[in-house]
Amino acid sequence: MAAQDKDARTLESGGATGPTPLTARIHPAFFIILWIAMSSSVILFNKWVLASANFDFPLFLTTWHMVFATIMTQILARSTSVLDSRHAVPMDTPTYVQAIVPIGCVFSLSLIFGNLAYLYLSVSFIQMLKATNVAATLLATWFFGMAAPDGKKMLNVLVIVFGIVIASFGELKFDLIGFIFQVSGIVAEAVRLVMVQRLLSGDFKMDPLVSVYYYAPACAAINSVFTLFFEIPRMSMDDIWSLGVFTLIANAFIAFLLNVSVVLLIGKTSAVVLTLSGVLKDILLVISSLVIFGDPVTGQQYVGYSIALGGLVYYKLGLEKLQAVAADARLYLSQGRGNMSSKLVQAVIYIALALVGLAILGYWKGANTAPVTTPGV
Repeated sequence: MAAQDKDARTLESGGATGPTPLTARIHPAFFIILWIAMSSSVILFNKWVLASANFDFPLFLTTWHMVFATIMTQILARSTSVLDSRHAVPMDTPTYVQAIVPIGCVFSLSLIFGNLAYLYLSVSFIQMLKATNVAATLLATWFFGMAAPDGKKMLNVLVIVFGIVIASFGELKFDLIGFIFQVSGIVAEAVRLVMVQRLLSGDFKMDPLVSVYYYAPACAAINSVFTLFFEIPRMSMDDIWSLGVFTLIANAFIAFLLNVSVVLLIGKTSAVVLTLSGVLKDILLVISSLVIFGDPVTGQQYVGYSIALGGLVYYKLGLEKLQAVAADARLYLSQGRGNMSSKLVQAVIYIALALVGLAILGYWKGANTAPVTTPGV
């Protein structure tokens, strides 16, 4: 399945169970690193499969992820206690058809559009565009009457959008079709999150893995229909053998592990650290795209994305929490105390170093990329 950002998953974390004794003994940093690694790996792996390996069947890949997730959750439900919280969900056939299937339809669209975008856009630019997820979700909550319009939030969202507009005009490999696919995926994901929020406002409390248990079969069935009509006629077993069965299994397994890592991460650390970790993950993905795929990031994109990330952090944390982080930083620098404050400061330092690395790599790639000229223009 396409990779989903942790900030998008938070709406589905209402029914997470407490940590087991084993996970309670593991440092929270392990779960943060695991989530960053899985989230980044899914995105980079999908990009490599669809673009670099020339397996241009994004619908099939999405369907395969959902089929694999269905199999894995069924095995876990029957052989472990990991999904026992599903018994607390009041689910029957009519409820499943009315509540889960519509969400599955929208979820399928977000995954399909997201994977299609990998065929046209760089990973770095896709990550920049994903910063607008919060804007789309906020507008969707207003549109569907889930929240009252807020002028301050709207202004904050406009700052994020403004940064992304700057980054978009600086993109060297801009493709309109890919841009439309990615924006469509963002809109579909925003609508899905609003539908999930409505569902969870009742008696439905599901952690992300239980959500996959219910959504995956519906998404697999819906995606199968699209795949059958649009991709199966031009596919052959040679395409599968060329990519490799093991590669497909590994790709789906890592995508499934992302959902497991989200469940393990819930409740292990503060919202501040999670937000900063998410920003660090996005920056590392942009850097990874530079290194692995050779996608250049211009100075204009660096400025635009920095504006968007700043607006994103402010939107998620608010002024009070940011002031608290600043106070912690001053305390750490003046006294060097090794408490939770130092962890926050370390997270900020890592983000700053990542931004510097992004700037250096972007400058180096831009300096070593010959400008494309068109004869007669």
